[in-house]
Amino acid sequence: MVSPIEDQIAEVFWIQKSSLSRLKNTTHKERIDKLRSIEKYMISHKKELFDALYDDFKKPSSEVILAELLGVKREIDHICAHLKSWMKPQKVVTPLLLLGTQGYVQMEAKGMCLIIAPWNYPFNLAICPLLLAIAAGNAVMLKPSELSPATSTFIKKMITSLFDRSEVAVFEGDVAVSTCLLDQKFDHIFFTGSPMIGKLVMKAAAEHLTSVTLELGGKSPAIIGPHADIEASAQKIAWGKFLNNGQTCIAPDYVYVHEKHYFAFLEALEKSVNSFYNPDKKGVQQSKDYARIVNSRHFSRIMNLVEDAKLHGANVLFGGDTDEQDCFIAPMVLTNCHHDMKIMQEEIFGPILPILVYKDEQEIIDKLAREEKPLALYIFSENEEFTQHILKNTSSGGVVVNDCLIHYGHGELPFGGVNNSGIGKTGGKYGFIEFSNQKSVLIQHSRMMKFLYPPYQLKVRWMLDFILKWL
Repeated sequence: MVSPIEDQIAEVFWIQKSSLSRLKNTTHKERIDKLRSIEKYMISHKKELFDALYDDFKKPSSEVILAELLGVKREIDHICAHLKSWMKPQKVVTPLLLLGTQGYVQMEAKGMCLIIAPWNYPFNLAICPLLLAIAAGNAVMLKPSELSPATSTFIKKMITSLFDRSEVAVFEGDVAVSTCLLDQKFDHIFFTGSPMIGKLVMKAAAEHLTSVTLELGGKSPAIIGPHADIEASAQKIAWGKFLNNGQTCIAPDYVYVHEKHYFAFLEALEKSVNSFYNPDKKGVQQSKDYARIVNSRHFSRIMNLVEDAKLHGANVLFGGDTDEQDCFIAPMVLTNCHHDMKIMQEEIFGPILPILVYKDEQEIIDKLAREEKPLALYIFSENEEFTQHILKNTSSGGVVVNDCLIHYGHGELPFGGVNNSGIGKTGGKYGFIEFSNQKSVLIQHSRMMKFLYPPYQLKVRWMLDFILKWL
């Protein structure tokens, strides 16, 4: 028996399908107007968004501006500044063998696109891919996360007020809704979430040979080199790790510290955490700048990782206050960690930071080579030779030297993972390309090719031998 949601999804799918020809042929100005309408709505209704994200996990309004609104506005501004040139046919050089032809690459909308968004940055990570899909001329079905219901409702209200469902439609709900959506024959699927669910999305896409962008995650390490600025490194790692209560796909998952800086780094890290979230000594839970774990299930998952680590010899250096009713976990730093612990095998996605010690960089390189390739890698060093050695001998989706997270906000850099941490790239032109079919077009202006048609006479063979030798 077909459920009502299946009927709704199928109906909207075919309504959008019939709109593809119109959407693919919209001008850059028409597409920009759509993006600016999202920006206008977002800014004029930001108080509602603040309330929604606070309801979902007490996200501070300053973090909403920093990590949700600014990211969307930056993407809109960047797309609008470059869209006209992105949409133009890209001319290519003609090889000698094909003299008399003209070739170019035409950016063509892929068509029907599905975006499945996560809960940790539920506005930014739903809307940024939507902007790129619209910019490329696609129809979109958007599935926000059910784990951030207030923000999901806000997104649906915004999209419904700005777009006809023949262009963009939002479907709320749990895994059953996602499953129904994945049953449709989309032209492209953009998924942000865990590698485990990413494999299921890719499997569903394979049934229709649908292209995918998978923005996943993993264990992104930070490396404190022997020539690092310890105070600055500790401050930046504390910010990158505990922003959004550690629920960031590119947060530093754990830290390798050179043995000569071990104690100095731990001291500087504790100092930074207290200056951020406990400046008046009233406790981190009283801070208005510290978010919460999204729900009790994730709270339990994180605490189980901590208990397993302690059982296998880890020590809590500082932090660790918890309140399950409030889904509160204070920033916690673990020492004496090793790779046999579950916390060193799974992405933490919470405010727990394991610290490991190393003697030389080759030790780190060898260990990272045995792990899944991370989404991000952070190197803290004032020594170029050290930095380059790590860069050239490790693989990751992105690298930041002497900071954390900020590469996500760079419009000219591709963002994405490698293998287990993701497939495909997004952001700016790279995201536009991801939602586009790069169609090769070659126009023949001459009749020279007829000399190569059968029957192959001696002069043809001579010509082919000449081409083989000289071209």
